[in-house]
Amino acid sequence: MTLYSLKPRFQALLRPLVRRLAAAGVTANQITLAACAGSLALGVALAAAPLPAAAFLAVPVWLFVRMALNAVDGMLAREFGQQSRLGAYLNELCDVVADAALALPFAVLPGFGALPVAVAVVSALVSEYAGVMAPMVGTARRYDGPFGKSDRALAFGALAAWVGLGLPQPDWIWWAMPAMAVLSVVTTVNRVRAGLAAPARSS
Repeated sequence: MTLYSLKPRFQALLRPLVRRLAAAGVTANQITLAACAGSLALGVALAAAPLPAAAFLAVPVWLFVRMALNAVDGMLAREFGQQSRLGAYLNELCDVVADAALALPFAVLPGFGALPVAVAVVSALVSEYAGVMAPMVGTARRYDGPFGKSDRALAFGALAAWVGLGLPQPDWIWWAMPAMAVLSVVTTVNRVRAGLAAPARSS
């Protein structure tokens, strides 16, 4: 079970907005790039500037907006004939770039550590790559859990809210990033196993 299973319900809520965007000439690729640019801007701002801890409350808010934008770009592509090879590249590349950007601020916070954050980011990237590789062996792109993109967003959003609210950081907070890395490794294994077990699609 993963938060990805809730995606159809979320898409149904967004469908009226997507119709209006399509009518206005907005493209799926524009939405994808906007979501990535917003993530980069927020991540760099939090990591580079000496902002108050409350600024981290922007992370869970933006993660929800980004999740909505990701759903919107997919719906524009599928339901309004905007699918393209460029869009496929942008979807996968922008997702991992945005994830890394939003994890960056945690590397400069006391209690988390740059190395554990880096390991969590790399392991998440590998799990996404494992999902992308499935079509190379003739099956559909894998989204198996337990720690997919939506689940990572929930975890990072919760940590950012903890920091933003100024709650005391317990000693075990250091283990948050290693735990995410372990979950990403499990996700990678599950996606590889599921991809190997799935029947090959007809060419």
